[in-house]
Amino acid sequence: MNFSAKTKLVIDMQLSYQGNSIRNTLSTNFLGITLDITLSWNLHVEQINSKLNSACYAIRLLTSIISTNNLRTVYFAYVHSIITYGIIFWGNSPYSNNIFKLQKRVISIIMKVDNRLSCRELFKKLNILPLHSQYILSLLLFVVKNMDIFTINSDVHSINTRLRSDLHTPLIKLTKYKKGIYYSGIKIFNSLPQSIKTLAGNMKKFKRTLKKFRLTGFFYTSEEYFLYTSRKDAGT
Repeated sequence: MNFSAKTKLVIDMQLSYQGNSIRNTLSTNFLGITLDITLSWNLHVEQINSKLNSACYAIRLLTSIISTNNLRTVYFAYVHSIITYGIIFWGNSPYSNNIFKLQKRVISIIMKVDNRLSCRELFKKLNILPLHSQYILSLLLFVVKNMDIFTINSDVHSINTRLRSDLHTPLIKLTKYKKGIYYSGIKIFNSLPQSIKTLAGNMKKFKRTLKKFRLTGFFYTSEEYFLYTSRKDAGT
């Protein structure tokens, strides 16, 4: 499988192992994650889409026989596990909006409201994170658990600025790289209020404080998160 920035750019590589030709492929499944040659995540999202459609149907059947609280339990057992698996990889792709639409449909079914109504308050009532909020949370936890793979600004330069304890952002222009885990993780972590970033060395305190913080902002997009954190950091 040859990765490429563009679908039309086909590299014809002839590989073999012990005299056996290795067949090239446009996609493959690795540990439950479907990879395509451009890492667009389209194929993986399509598979999640199919699973969530089945979940929607199952939850709809249950609405007449179990309580909302029990439906919420079913959500976490069935839908949440599907959505969160590998979300740090595909959660930042444009195709993730298809999953978000299905998530909102499930929330509407659980709360027995018209699916054309806004779900923002329903997410809060059920204490369920919207897809993009879950992506941000999962990515932040990944960053804190793997701080050893990141570089601190103070390790790069000795200038004493208020950003010296932030993670160093690589000077990369490739859009695909910027949407990846490493670059996106740095950007999202650095946007946290300083009071939370200083807790990165203590996972238990960091998760507890982050939980309180994230409950105040149920973000529908990454842009909402960055706007919210910029205001919090400014004390507004």
